Amino acid sequence: MSTVLAALTDASIVAKRNVIKIKRVPEVMVFVVLSPIMFVLLFAYVFGSSIDVGGGDSGYREFLIAGIFAQTVLFGATFTGAGIADDMQKGIIDRFRSLPMSRSAVLAGRTASDVIYNAVSVAIMALTGLLVGWRIRGSIVDAVLGFALLLLFAYAFSWVMAYVALLVPSVEVINNASFMVIFPMTFIANTFVPAENLPTVLRHIAEWNPISAVTQASRELFGNVPPGTAEPTAWPLANPEIYTLMWALGIIAVFVPLSVRRYKRAAGQR
Repeated sequence: MSTVLAALTDASIVAKRNVIKIKRVPEVMVFVVLSPIMFVLLFAYVFGSSIDVGGGDSGYREFLIAGIFAQTVLFGATFTGAGIADDMQKGIIDRFRSLPMSRSAVLAGRTASDVIYNAVSVAIMALTGLLVGWRIRGSIVDAVLGFALLLLFAYAFSWVMAYVALLVPSVEVINNASFMVIFPMTFIANTFVPAENLPTVLRHIAEWNPISAVTQASRELFGNVPPGTAEPTAWPLANPEIYTLMWALGIIAVFVPLSVRRYKRAAGQR
């Protein structure tokens, strides 16, 4: 038990260090603030008039926000990979390794601090969404569950990015690779258009895409499913909360031990 408490204490110190880093690198927070605002305004006003999901002028905006949430927290998870790669390049990981601290604390602290970044980003998006006509139609409890599910999924994905960063400790490669993978994942989904509007092959991919599930779960919990929308026939979209939890817990179960093992090996090679 004392070992677990010590690891948690070490992880909290690393997380605090990453949050304090915002003061020294304020452009990180600028990105966290401006990026979600830009996406909400861009899709709501540029593309919103071209996509009809029912519900009048505000229908697409309410449909949109859950997708923007999902896309933004997923991109927010890439902070983990970029941060770890940057620390590897600057030799900070070597300094951590020389300290009497838990080997898992660096990764746990890094992923935990990025939950804070994502929470700030989601809060800003929610405020921006309210300004463009988005409303939470469900209960407060359901809304909290919706936000929690988004942050859990982002937290799980941050462990994937941690593992990738330890394999390829280059900030440039991490940023380019994550964009090439995440961007199509968030568009071949029901994030910005209903999945049934996609061509047959892409529709099947979208229906089983975990991004679609977390988006669908958020829409349902926020009460933003367009009126008259047919019940999904694909199992993941008919059970989006369960499917999202399966993915999140599965990713954590696989990539936490992989990342910790890779961290020990990567640190020992430097």
